[in-house]
Amino acid sequence: MFVYISVFNLVRSILHFWCKVAVKLQTSTELTNDSSLCPPFSLCLSVPLYSSVSVCTGDITQKGYEKKRGKLLAPYIPQIQGCCVTGLSERYKGPASSQAVHPGSKHNKSRAPNTRDERFRSDLHTEAVQAALAKYKERKMPMPSKRRSVLVQSSVEACTPPDTSSASEDEGSLRRQGRLATSTPYQGHGHPAVEHWFNRVIQGSSTSSSASSTSSHPGGRSSTALTFSLLLSVLPSSVPFLLISSISQSICLHISSSTASTPRYSSFPCLYFSPYPCLVMFIFLLLFPPHPLRFQCVGVPVNSRVSSKIQQLLNTLKRPKRPPLREFFVDDFEELLDVQEPDPNQPKPEGQQMSPLEGDHLGLVNKWPPSLPAALQRWGTTQPKSPCLTALDNAGKPVYTLTYGKLWTRSQKLAYTLLNKLSTRNEPLLMPGDRVALVFPNNDPVMFMVAFYGCLLAELVPVPIEVPLTRKDAGSQQIGFLLGSCGVTLALTTDACQKGLPKAQTGEVATFKGWPRLLWFVTDGKHVVKPPKDWHPPIREASNDIAYIEYKTSKEGSTMGITVSHSAMLAHCHALTQACCYTEGEKDTLVTWRKLSGWCVMNRMHVISIPYSLMKVNPLSWIQKVHTYKARVAVVKSRDMHWSLLAQRDQRDISLSSLRMLIVADGANPWSISSCDAFLNVFQARGLRPEVICPCASSSEAMTVAIRRPPEMGVPPPGKAVLSMGGLSHSVIRVDTEEKLSVLTVQDVGQVMPGAVVCVVRVEGTPYLCQTDEVGEICVSSGSTGVAYYGLPGMTKNVFETIPVMSSGVPISDRPFTRTSLLGFVGPDNLVFVVGKMDGLMVVSGRRHNADDVVATALAVEPMKFVYRGRIAVFSVSVLHDERIVVVAEQRPDASEEDSFQWMSRVLQAIDSIHQVGVYCLALVPANTLPKAPLGGIHISETKQRFLEGALHPCNVLMCPHTCVTNLPKPRQKQPEVGPASMIVGNLVAGKRIAQACGRDVAQLEDNDQARKFLYIQDVLQWRAQATPDHPLFLVLNAKGTVASTASCLQLHKRAERVAAALMGRLNTGDHVALVYPPGIDLIATFYGCLYAGCVPVTVRPPHPQNLATTLPTVKMIVEVSKSVCILTTQAIMKLLKSKEAAAAVDIKSWPMVLDTDDLPRKKSPQMYKPPTPEMLAYLDFSVSTTGILAGVKMSHAATSALCRSIKLQCELYPSRQIAICLDPYCGLGFALWCLCSVYSGHQSILVPPLELESNASLWLAAVSQYKVRVTFCSYSVMEMCTKGLGSQTEALRLRNVNLSCVRTCMVVAEERPRIALTQSFSKIFKDLGLSPRAVSTTFGCRVNVAICLQGTAGPDPTTVYVDMRALRHDRVRLVERGSPHSLPLMESGKILPGVKVIIANTETKGPLGDSHLGEVWVSSPHNATGYYTVYGEEALHADHFNTKLSFGDTQTMWARTGYLGFLRRTELTDASGERHDALYVVGSLDETLELRGMRYHPIDIETSVIRSHKSIAECAVFTWTNLLVVVVELEGSEQEALDLVALVTNVVLEEHYLIVGVVVVVDPGVIPINSRGEKQRMHLRDGFLADQLDPIYVAYNM
Repeated sequence: MFVYISVFNLVRSILHFWCKVAVKLQTSTELTNDSSLCPPFSLCLSVPLYSSVSVCTGDITQKGYEKKRGKLLAPYIPQIQGCCVTGLSERYKGPASSQAVHPGSKHNKSRAPNTRDERFRSDLHTEAVQAALAKYKERKMPMPSKRRSVLVQSSVEACTPPDTSSASEDEGSLRRQGRLATSTPYQGHGHPAVEHWFNRVIQGSSTSSSASSTSSHPGGRSSTALTFSLLLSVLPSSVPFLLISSISQSICLHISSSTASTPRYSSFPCLYFSPYPCLVMFIFLLLFPPHPLRFQCVGVPVNSRVSSKIQQLLNTLKRPKRPPLREFFVDDFEELLDVQEPDPNQPKPEGQQMSPLEGDHLGLVNKWPPSLPAALQRWGTTQPKSPCLTALDNAGKPVYTLTYGKLWTRSQKLAYTLLNKLSTRNEPLLMPGDRVALVFPNNDPVMFMVAFYGCLLAELVPVPIEVPLTRKDAGSQQIGFLLGSCGVTLALTTDACQKGLPKAQTGEVATFKGWPRLLWFVTDGKHVVKPPKDWHPPIREASNDIAYIEYKTSKEGSTMGITVSHSAMLAHCHALTQACCYTEGEKDTLVTWRKLSGWCVMNRMHVISIPYSLMKVNPLSWIQKVHTYKARVAVVKSRDMHWSLLAQRDQRDISLSSLRMLIVADGANPWSISSCDAFLNVFQARGLRPEVICPCASSSEAMTVAIRRPPEMGVPPPGKAVLSMGGLSHSVIRVDTEEKLSVLTVQDVGQVMPGAVVCVVRVEGTPYLCQTDEVGEICVSSGSTGVAYYGLPGMTKNVFETIPVMSSGVPISDRPFTRTSLLGFVGPDNLVFVVGKMDGLMVVSGRRHNADDVVATALAVEPMKFVYRGRIAVFSVSVLHDERIVVVAEQRPDASEEDSFQWMSRVLQAIDSIHQVGVYCLALVPANTLPKAPLGGIHISETKQRFLEGALHPCNVLMCPHTCVTNLPKPRQKQPEVGPASMIVGNLVAGKRIAQACGRDVAQLEDNDQARKFLYIQDVLQWRAQATPDHPLFLVLNAKGTVASTASCLQLHKRAERVAAALMGRLNTGDHVALVYPPGIDLIATFYGCLYAGCVPVTVRPPHPQNLATTLPTVKMIVEVSKSVCILTTQAIMKLLKSKEAAAAVDIKSWPMVLDTDDLPRKKSPQMYKPPTPEMLAYLDFSVSTTGILAGVKMSHAATSALCRSIKLQCELYPSRQIAICLDPYCGLGFALWCLCSVYSGHQSILVPPLELESNASLWLAAVSQYKVRVTFCSYSVMEMCTKGLGSQTEALRLRNVNLSCVRTCMVVAEERPRIALTQSFSKIFKDLGLSPRAVSTTFGCRVNVAICLQGTAGPDPTTVYVDMRALRHDRVRLVERGSPHSLPLMESGKILPGVKVIIANTETKGPLGDSHLGEVWVSSPHNATGYYTVYGEEALHADHFNTKLSFGDTQTMWARTGYLGFLRRTELTDASGERHDALYVVGSLDETLELRGMRYHPIDIETSVIRSHKSIAECAVFTWTNLLVVVVELEGSEQEALDLVALVTNVVLEEHYLIVGVVVVVDPGVIPINSRGEKQRMHLRDGFLADQLDPIYVAYNM
């Protein structure tokens, strides 16, 4: 091992040497094309497994990947470990030497698309990142699973351009210089004992995973779950660093508008490069391997590929990520997020309070013109032939030279035309002071300059904006808002530009979104007129009137217009002239952009403009023009310096000795220092003197803030500071050594501008002066800054009228200061240092980070193959009351998913190591899909908006909430319960009324119920067949709305007799018979036939002919579990049960006897069976619960009769009544209403099979209207079908005379919490058809008692209360007002039925609870089921469900446990008996609740939040596995939207429920199973997920 480390360090030294050689020789290389690599490393480069994070194996939808990879790599594994060092030395040795032999390409040759852009380049930073990554042990991370159709996404353009096309001006050359020391491969492993302990925990659970995966009970625990809990408990907080880096801006007078990131017009007479970063510079990328390759994954060996992925997820969390949190649980439910205590060891400022820094006195200048128009008039009349501006074409040849005379005359013509020749209704269109938009392309500076000075001469206010390319440009709406607020009605442009603008059908320029209506005027010569000889423009002295308005875009995306006065323009020219020692007629100065208007005119300078298109072809063009014209001053960006390095080898005769100032416009950007140093190293041999490089700092609000003076002014030498990023993240300056990894090296930006006063104030709160070793916002007091934000007086006061105060609160001066948005400090020799900008600032957990620094770190992780370097956006979003960092990049089309995921994983690790902050989300989008800024860069605020709206459409997403969300509340610790003796006194529990209620007493209700005298339901049918033989009982409708079949009392009795006769000869008394029928009369007749014969009927839903593989096994299971000895069915279904298709799903030979009842002989049974006692079993009710448990309950004859009597009394059912039923008739209340109640009560039931609604959605409502039904029953699925299918057809239904005013009660049958949103929308939609909003209500029943609550026809309307959702998690109920934060509406579940008693009991102590306390609903009733016949697979869990007693209080009454949580509340309403009404509110199933973080969550609450988060989410279901929260969403839309949902789902669950989502699964519509009652089968879904049967579109594992 020692030898390995020594050799490794030796290789490092060699690499440092070759790195320096490479910079000097401008070498470029393609590492992957190096033929000198040994085979194993060549293989690793093509299948990059040497990184510290391997690609996850076991992809759900990419089968066989692990096997293929293992076979591919097997021969090379020992070779890789054996030749690692050799491969490395060859790897870095080859390219440097080969570059010396092979010269670079010609300057006009396009660069290869995979060469590396130099914008964020820093070899030392790259080395630091690689060293940080080397400290990570190789850990497997679960790779997202994606359906193949999602992998191939077309980009916006057919072919992707090289990465030279889209970086913005302000992204130029964001580089950091600093010697970032590397570490040994073992430097980061300081806690072997902890690592060993974790390995033991993981290995100790190796046998438990498969067991836990087979358990269908969500509460099951395993050692895997324990491991995950332990891991989560020790996750440390990510300690952020601050890397504050500033994106460059113009140094000079801003004559026109710019975004915050791309200032538009400068008055520098200099060389200023195009804002479009289009050319990609080569970078020499150092690749450091991590430790020797490891291919094993420490963890639990499991069979399921899903469980193995989640185990890999657990393994990624091994490293502690969170410090121990303080104890947290507030009993009054105030959910306080955990606020991390400040680190007592964090650096604090220790210096003295700073003193304001004054610049040089602004000296007097002889014959200084009183204003800019006066200067133009002077030079235009006295030096008309003096060149002002030379424009070049794409070949670098001069095409036009604008002289001062031409500029003067053309500006006069335009001014005269604007004031006198434009009119509306005989009124001048423009008056002095009006605002005018200037819309000119970047490659036409001549026309822009004429238009700008034409507006000044006409005393109009120019508002320069970018040329809109499409009607949906990013940020275009905000520009329109600015134009509208400025009152702009006229836009000036060129003829060529006007022709290229989008047109409406009329041929006019289209109105852009959010823009005011504009009149477009072309300023070309033929459209302007020569003024009369007696007309002269007014030339006034500079005043405080607005000269022009420049726009800037804020961090949030809003656009403000910054007003600059005439006096500020003049003062700025004066200050720059003095600071830079300009002289009149300074010769041959160059500029490549339009910022030329101010002091170039004031000092009669000559500017050569180089178009962006020329720079794109020849990055060296500006240096060639400096040489050709012997220019003395040039203005560049650090990016432009790097671009020029690409092609300089071919130019041997270039000399830069004429330059006296090379002004670096983005010198305020901390990354510019490496650009300057690299440029100086190369061009010092070409005559460039080190002292002529002059960085400067500027902002839109303050214009030029500071600039390094030229050498002839005798200023102090340049300064350089190596600062600790840890200190900077706390706004503290701590000088560090360059050998550290986390340092930021910055250069000074010179001295304060003449005539200005500068101070540094704290960023937030009162603007207190900073201490000398503290970073703050730089403020400037000067006559040359902007004046205000146009039309925004409040923001103007905060920014342009700041009064800094001392620590005592005393203002430092009575003159206002302007905030510059630059973060920095004043260093030695009064030099100004800038370390970042406010716009890029991200405050995470109280520490400050800069977006550009995060970009630089991401790009240091081998980006060439995977993403475009110029297309990365970093921003922060607010989630759970803190900022979270999001990184978005454009992925190359040829990058494989595995490679991209590996790169993303390494980026997360690098940022975590270098910046000590976690990344919340990293997303890759297809090429050319990120919104572009006007000047070609990524539009950050628009990207952020799309991310938050779910409109980004990424192709890869990696969420890491575990890493960065460190302010979750402390997991709840359950408090010990208070003993019973101190809790209950009489009917009070802990001072509250015991939560118990009952329905009306059946014994005391007097009615003429003749059926009461019969003990058995079959006796009632026989009695009705004799008493009222022709009375209609049942009427079945088909899909067309016509009557399919009917049955009177006698007809039903006769058909039942025939069934009984057929059974009596074949079966014994008490045998179980399965009834497999479609909904109809046959099912009812055979049910009573079984009772006549003394058999026990079991109703079973028939298999679906088109889905036998899924439905037939359920039928088979019920038949077997119920021990049925015979199956009664129709002839068609009998053939289906024995068909070849059925044989593929089940063993058809094992069916019991199957009888078809279609053609039974008309035979009367010899004698009806009379049960000896009413407690005998009448029928079995089988159903599959929402938790996936198949359970059959026993219903006795007594319970059956009591159920029918209770429903009859509640709903006032009599033979004269008709009710409509749209329910499935196979179990629960649906079966009772369909088969039992009509026979008992004698009313007619109109039966509507729910399946028929799929072909005729209006069938049920039309039947209700046709038969004028007062009482109707349906399921949630039926209600949802009507709401979605008929929502837009109410007018058509009304024309068909559908009228629902007859409905008195419409009850939804369900075993769940009432769905208020669905019932309210149903009422609202069909209100126009006469449906009363009071009519819709819900019922509640469960396995132990199918009908506990029914609204019925009497009693008060159902009530709705609002409860605190946070309190529910602690099993408490707190009522709140509607609209309160975290409020949850709960609707009463109907009225308690007669004869039913309900109490709320504690689920653990089984003691009674008080009013408005959440507990389990217990029920006592004559129609309780007598017990489970069987509970398939869960017998032990439910042994006490039907006969349990309270642990104290009333310990005699026998109760049945419903398994549902709810609470009782006494209302102010009165019921039919005159007593105050007790309302029962059902919250949810106890079996389905999720125990997370010590609290109880109800799935429906999380699902409601998720469905609300995006319009394309059709349905959602959640469940847990090994303590991971899994969210499954159905995507109703394009598959390209699938990955948008991952971040939105994670966000909303964090915000509203304080939970971290472990896995997000995106599936097709219809995948989430729903039973006949419309309830989600979450456990079925869970089993399907674990068995890899969902065919997901995408599976994201949040790390």
